[in-house]
This record gives sequence, structure tokens and C-alpha cells, in this order.
Amino acid sequence: MDAPLPQTDALIRPWRLATLAASLIAGIELVALVLLAFLLLAKPLSHAIQHHASATATADAVKKAHVAPVHKLIKPPPVGVAKIPRGHLSVLVLNGNGRSGVAHVEATKLQHLGYRVGGAANAKRDDYATSVVMFKKGLAAEGHRLARDLHVSVVGPLDGMTPAQLHGSQLVVILGA
Repeated sequence: MDAPLPQTDALIRPWRLATLAASLIAGIELVALVLLAFLLLAKPLSHAIQHHASATATADAVKKAHVAPVHKLIKPPPVGVAKIPRGHLSVLVLNGNGRSGVAHVEATKLQHLGYRVGGAANAKRDDYATSVVMFKKGLAAEGHRLARDLHVSVVGPLDGMTPAQLHGSQLVVILGA
């Protein structure tokens, strides 16, 4: 009767070995899944924490300094009413978007609106994202009127142009994309 025991013992041991191997594989898979989850979530989580910390620090600094928060827009002062008629103003039209013939088409449109065109040419760059109206000192109201006529939202004083480059014009339109 002692002979059946080794057979029973032999049948039990492979089951124990298989259980241990399966447990080891499951443990390795669990560690891999935890590492993968950490790698996928660490960057967005760190960005969220950094954003929250920055917002909190900014809010605390604003409270301590007793200044208006940055997100409140300040309206620019009123420009006034244009005093010089369109026919007495010369406009230089520059193509800043790289499309051929756009400056001449816009110059014709300006002439139909009553403006004098001082020239139509290409700008130094052809990568302007939006159209810009610029004006000489003292002609802010006229520059804003021209911007309204052309449906341009970016208006400012002349910047980066010499009087020789203006060809006698008081206003400049740079056409963007």
C-alpha cells in the first residue's frame, strides 16, 4: 500500500509549481501595468499640478499687491473723429501675404472709397498672419477710419518704416493672410 503515495505526491507537485508560476507571471503583469499607468498619467498630472500652483501663486500675488487681475482688459482711449477727408490722404498698400496682385486689387478698392493711393508693392515679408493699418503721428483717427473701411482690426502707429519708404503716404496698409 505504500506504492500509491509517490504517484499522488507526483500529481500534487506539478499543480503547486503551476500555481507558483502563474502567481509570479500575474505579479510581473501587475507591476508592468502600474508602471505603464504611471508613465501615461505622470505628465498630464504634473502639468495640472503645475498649472494649479501657478494660478494659486498668481492669485495670491494679486491679492497682496492690490492690483487688478491680468485678465481684465483695459479699453484704449477714444481716438476721436477723423478731420482729414479721404481724398486728402495718401495710402501705401503693401502685400504681406505672398499672393500675387493682392496689393493692386486693394489699391483699386481704396481708390473707389475715395483715398489717394501712394503706391502698391510687396512688403519686406510675406508671412503676415493678419492685415495691419499704420498711421503717421497725429493721424490716429484717420488710421482707424481706414481700418474700419477695410474691416481691419489691427491698427497702430507707423513702426519700422522710414519716410523714404512711405513714398509720401500718411497711412500704410499691410495685407496679411
